[in-house]
Amino acid sequence: MAITVDDANEYINANCIDIEDWAEAEDAKKQRIVTRASFVLTNKYPKYTIPDAAVYEFANALATAFNDTNRLQQQGVASFGVTGVANFTFKDWSKNGEEAWIPDAALDIIGAENGVKIGRKTAKWVTL
Repeated sequence: MAITVDDANEYINANCIDIEDWAEAEDAKKQRIVTRASFVLTNKYPKYTIPDAAVYEFANALATAFNDTNRLQQQGVASFGVTGVANFTFKDWSKNGEEAWIPDAALDIIGAENGVKIGRKTAKWVTL
């Protein structure tokens, strides 16, 4: 099935809890997010079939990751405030990189489709 913004809207509205950033995005941005979500998942898990639902779960998470406030953090802003309205301070442990935003629900959907268990742990090289 082809991945579309209309299908993403329908899926996210029905299945995701925190959808404000997705709902507020313009259609052109939604298309970029869905395209990027599909690209990242396909490249991270090339041996597996990636269901549309997994792409939509990840797209919703990316909408939050790249909202106006979080984008400031990614650009290196430590904190900012609007007098009389709000102050924002970003934590050092925040997620970095697109792959860090892949939700467990997307991993579960990919795993179920392919009959495997996909975890977050990866093997890393260590030099002694």
